[in-house]
Amino acid sequence: MGSDSGKVDQPSHLAEMLSAGQFAVAAELSPPRGVNLEAISRDVKSLKGYADAVNVTDNQAASVRMASIPVSALLVSYGVEPVAQMTCRDRNRLAIQADLLGASAQGIRNILCLSGDHGRWGDHPAAKNVNDIDSTHLIRLVRNMADHGCLDNGRQISPAPRFFIGAAANPFAPPHEYRPYRLAKKVAAGARFVQTQLIYNVDRFRSYMSQVRELGLHEKVYIMAGVGPFKSDRQASYMATKVAGMDVPQTLVDRMAKTPKAAQPEEGIRICCEIIQQVREIPGVAGVHIMAVHWAESVPEIVTRAGLHPRPPSAHAAVDSTLQAGGSGPL
Repeated sequence: MGSDSGKVDQPSHLAEMLSAGQFAVAAELSPPRGVNLEAISRDVKSLKGYADAVNVTDNQAASVRMASIPVSALLVSYGVEPVAQMTCRDRNRLAIQADLLGASAQGIRNILCLSGDHGRWGDHPAAKNVNDIDSTHLIRLVRNMADHGCLDNGRQISPAPRFFIGAAANPFAPPHEYRPYRLAKKVAAGARFVQTQLIYNVDRFRSYMSQVRELGLHEKVYIMAGVGPFKSDRQASYMATKVAGMDVPQTLVDRMAKTPKAAQPEEGIRICCEIIQQVREIPGVAGVHIMAVHWAESVPEIVTRAGLHPRPPSAHAAVDSTLQAGGSGPL
C-alpha cells in the first residue's frame, strides 16, 4: 500500500485514544500570516510526540492566516495528526462541503466545527460574515456526510468521507445554567468530542461538569478541557478584562503580577500544570486541549510536568514511518 492510500484509509488516532479510555492531549498551532513554512515546521517539531492531535486554527480572531485545511494536510505529511478547524463565518454550505471532501482526501480525520469570531474584531472589519449555517447545523452536516454519505441537500456521495466530529463549549459564558443544554444540542447534532474554552476558574468548570453529568452527556461525548499558560502578567490581565467569555480569577492575575517579570513565563507554566492536575480529577473529563498561543515551545514542558509524557504510541506508526521515509516532511 502506498503512502497516499494509507493516508486516506487511516482512522482518527484521537478517536482511538479517547475510545480506549486514554487521557488525551491536544495542542494548537496558529498558521502564519504569510507563507512561512518554516514557522509551521518549527511548531510541529515542538509539538510532535507531546500531543495526540494538533488543532489548526481557521482565520483565528477573524484575521487572515494561511488556511486551516492545507496546513492540516502538511501536518499529515509530517506524521502529526491534525484537528482542522472549520468556521461558519467565512463560507457558505457549498464551500464548506467542498472543503470537507478535500480534507478527507488529504487524510484529515478530525474536524472541529465552530461559528468563528465576528469579523468586526479582525483585520478586515468590513468583510461580510457569511454564516449561511450555524455551528450546530455544521456539526449535523458533517455527520450526515460521514455517517450517511449524503450532502446537506440529501444527495448521496460515495465513498463517504471519514470524520471524528468535534465542537467547542464555553462553560463560562452567561447564562451559565444554559451552557450544558447548548452542549446537549451539539451532541444531538453529532459532536463526538468537545474542546472547552480556556479554564482558569476551576470551581465554575467543576460546577459545569456536574450539570453535564446530570444530563448524561459525559457518556455521549468526550470532553477535553481547555488549558493554557500565561506568558506575562499583562496577558493575564488582558484575558481577565478584555476577552469575552473568559473567567480569570483575580487571584491568578495578582499571582502573575507579583511574580518578577523574568520569572513570569515559568509561573504561567506552573499555573497551567496545576490546573491540568485539578481538571484531571473531575469525572467526565477525557483529556486536555493545551492552547499556548504563539508559544508552542512551552507545550513539551507542560505535558512533561503534568505527567502526560510519554504519550501512548500512535496506531498510525507504520504509516507515519512510511511518510517520513518517503521524504514527505521535514521532521
